[in-house]
Amino acid sequence: MRVVVADDHQIVRDGLVALLSALDGVEVVGTAEDGRDAVHVVGETTPDVVVMDIQMPHLDGIEATRFITRAHDGVRVVMLTMNEDDETVMSAIRAGASGYLLKGSGAAEVLRAIEAAADGGMVFGASLAGRVATYLSGGGPAPAEQPFPELTDRERSVLDLLAGGRSNDEIAREIYVSNKTVRNIVSSIYTKLHAAGRAEAIITAREAGLGRDRD
Repeated sequence: MRVVVADDHQIVRDGLVALLSALDGVEVVGTAEDGRDAVHVVGETTPDVVVMDIQMPHLDGIEATRFITRAHDGVRVVMLTMNEDDETVMSAIRAGASGYLLKGSGAAEVLRAIEAAADGGMVFGASLAGRVATYLSGGGPAPAEQPFPELTDRERSVLDLLAGGRSNDEIAREIYVSNKTVRNIVSSIYTKLHAAGRAEAIITAREAGLGRDRD
């Protein structure tokens, strides 16, 4: 199986490469240090499976998964992350992930997940399997559908503040980040919404119901 490893921490990335390279039947054909890089590397190497972190710069793992699964029918993605909250897990599934493991999983569990994903199946870590099965079977409440699923939670929050009339300085103070970080997030929002600028993004957001409780 041809595998690409995507993680923004080099020590984790190198560790995964060493772990996977030692497994029979696995060949690591590429690595990526962020989501945007992952999309590029997958396009160049066409692996069977991508082992993908979620929290990465430029493009997070869920958005990268969405791009990859839409553009490459034969490529499967297994998330390997520390994040196990329900909304993140279900967002990964909706984006097309075929597996979701927590960091710290053993080599045998990682190999089973990669094999299952390559064969078209879905595998989730032991602590997640029951919750995912309930969600997929319709036996429990699904997370409320969020507007603009192409946005990350942080980007959606910033868009809500934009739609409520907040300036970049006010947003930075409210979410405790730098002005530069806000500018980067806003720029990413424009790109994902195909908005020409702030006014168009605000109109689009308010039409979807964002920002109204901030009037």
